[in-house]
Amino acid sequence: MDLQKPARTQDATPSVSALRASDADRDRVADILREALAEGRLTADEHAERVDGVLNAKTVGELEVFIQDLPAAHQHASRAAYTPAPPRPTDDIPSESDANVVAVFSSAVRRGRWRAGRRMHAYSIFGSVEIDLSEAIFEYQQVVIKAVSVFGDIQIRVPENVSLRGTGGGVLGNFDVATLDSTETDAPVVYIDGWAVLGNVEARPRRGKLVSDILERVQDKVERKLRKHLDR
Repeated sequence: MDLQKPARTQDATPSVSALRASDADRDRVADILREALAEGRLTADEHAERVDGVLNAKTVGELEVFIQDLPAAHQHASRAAYTPAPPRPTDDIPSESDANVVAVFSSAVRRGRWRAGRRMHAYSIFGSVEIDLSEAIFEYQQVVIKAVSVFGDIQIRVPENVSLRGTGGGVLGNFDVATLDSTETDAPVVYIDGWAVLGNVEARPRRGKLVSDILERVQDKVERKLRKHLDR
């Protein structure tokens, strides 16, 4: 068992160029290359060569190399500076949970199309818990999941275009949260807070799964505030 793993969650946030590239990032660069081909800025051979490189790129920085000599890339870079998600929630998160997922000598699963509240508690005692947010509806930008595993296993999966943060540790156990940064300003942030005592807590993005209703969620939030103001 690795007692040093919790220290990984305290590492400095990586630069945007060092982040793992998502399918959405590759599609964005491919669109820029397609426009450059149509405008005559690239030959057919140059376009084919760069698209092949885009498909094999691992990080955002590797993707940017293929468009750094194109005007559209600089227009993209001139947008507002990217601000990484804070390490701890800044919203007023209630101490009481909106939902509990508990497994005692059993298994419990929460997946599919469901509404994620601001706080969820997951407890696994000699059991197995799976929380899959890859198809969830995020009504709040910051979501906290308290995960406690005692001789058990808790697996948490999130869409790959949200931000993911973790604070916790393991006592002869494994607490592993893969830090994730979304480049979308209004993307949700999922915070994992907990402990693994002779057990396992793991949170990672699910590749290919994206939050598709970010703009709808922000619009609903604005409308709720407007209705509240008009009802005064």
